[in-house]
Amino acid sequence: MIDLKVKPFYLSDEQIKWVEQTMQNMSLEEKIGQLFCPIGLTEERDELQKEYLGKHVGGMMYRAVKNGSDMAATHRYLQEESKIPLLLAANLESGGTGIAGDGTDYGCQMLVAATEQPERAYELGTVCAKEGTACGCNWAFAPVADIDFNFRNPITNIRTYGSDPERVRKMALEYVKAIQENGMAAAAKHFPGDGVDERDQHIVTSINSLSCEAWDESYGKIYKSLIDAGLLSIMVGQIALPAYEKEFGQGTEIIRPATLSPVILQELLRKKLGFNGVISTDATQMIGFCSAMPRELAVPTAIESGCDIFLFNRSLEEDFEFMLKGYEKGILSNKRLNEAVKRILGLKQALKLSEKKKNGVLIQKCEDEVIGCETHRKMAADCADRGITLVKEEEEILPLDPRKYPKIYLHILTNDNRELLEQQYVSLFEKEGFCVKLYEEDPPEGFAAEKVSEFKKKYDLVVYVVDMENKSNYVTNRLAWNTMHGSNSQPWFVKEVPTIMISTANPYHLLDAPMIPAYINTYCNTEFTRKALIDKLCGRSDFKGKSPVDAFCGQGR
Repeated sequence: MIDLKVKPFYLSDEQIKWVEQTMQNMSLEEKIGQLFCPIGLTEERDELQKEYLGKHVGGMMYRAVKNGSDMAATHRYLQEESKIPLLLAANLESGGTGIAGDGTDYGCQMLVAATEQPERAYELGTVCAKEGTACGCNWAFAPVADIDFNFRNPITNIRTYGSDPERVRKMALEYVKAIQENGMAAAAKHFPGDGVDERDQHIVTSINSLSCEAWDESYGKIYKSLIDAGLLSIMVGQIALPAYEKEFGQGTEIIRPATLSPVILQELLRKKLGFNGVISTDATQMIGFCSAMPRELAVPTAIESGCDIFLFNRSLEEDFEFMLKGYEKGILSNKRLNEAVKRILGLKQALKLSEKKKNGVLIQKCEDEVIGCETHRKMAADCADRGITLVKEEEEILPLDPRKYPKIYLHILTNDNRELLEQQYVSLFEKEGFCVKLYEEDPPEGFAAEKVSEFKKKYDLVVYVVDMENKSNYVTNRLAWNTMHGSNSQPWFVKEVPTIMISTANPYHLLDAPMIPAYINTYCNTEFTRKALIDKLCGRSDFKGKSPVDAFCGQGR
């Protein structure tokens, strides 16, 4: 029995009446449609009607490819044309840029964690909520409540608040508080917790291998705190939790994604942790989901197992048919279908969507003065100033001065958009009066042609900028030098010329470059981190950040 009067919905009798009457008036196809939250692939009105609204979807999510006003216009059309108000989601993990190209890029969660100030997570949530709302969103797919236990994990990394469960708990709480105080729903992810395995749940069912006791003391505490604080929704990952499968199941450590596990969803999340809110799958195109069972079976099984919302599709049309046929065959029971729809409508009422639609204020004119506003930009700048971390300095290289180091040899290591990064960082140093020479490809044989003495005459300082951000489907993200040993790509010169490495993403590069005498983590590459970085490099500002992870990867200094 679902109680919509209690946490996290707290609905009034009038709101519950709307839920019940709406359900009574829904056809089977409309109920099935409410289960789906596809990704928006078009803004063409005819296509929106045919591909999405015609299937009665319960929600949608767009990625940030447009400016805020354009996204607001699309969202406004969807809400006006939808019979039941939609949940409109965005990946609001690091600022308004999760939905608007012109939004505020506040900074990734690990930058926030490096400030050691939980109020910064509240600021992040505030920026996300205000700019997301201005674009018409009402559902944040955040915070990332994972713990970066394993530095080899290709997904968690800078998306997390670090490796300390207590820090993750405190900062996730602040983010959720800010999001939901500003009228949006938060969806903490990725239950039962990523960051233990070194594999990517996008391409394999990854495994949280903690014992029940260890899980309770880490991920369990985080999610229990969020649930007790009124978290409205949880996103479940394509992650197995064998210890609890054995504890609550048939005595065997079953390996299956939590999205398809009634043990993890109903016994652990609903009963043990007491969660009454909405459960969404993570993206169901992931191989971690698709490889578990035939999709025709997996689609209805996800809802029957305990999920309420089915996120994204290989084909919405086909998945809709799979869900409908699954219901007709008894794979998806009438009980679970109605429970899921009731919670989805309950969430919409908790957000007052029907009331706002009735009053014509569901999505108001896009507030351009909110998106990327000066107040939010100042918050982002302050966070960058507080978070950038000097991890290591064995030699007195800093602060930098063009009179001491007039000639800089700059080497950009990146897996994306080298030309833009070169422009950004050459400009950064040249404005300070340095003469910058960019690394050029070495000869094919991989050996530098110049003598050590010649290299020392040409350069006073070597700066590496490493922008290698962890991404879905990148199974490793380690330093990869351009050529063989002896090339100027590699730091053979650390005992000859002062050398600095700046990582603007992955914080763990000292594993592959322990010889670097000075190492800095900025955690992300934004206009705010670049400005704060150069101020710190040149001695105008102190380094204040504290690493939220072991940047030495257990190898010591």
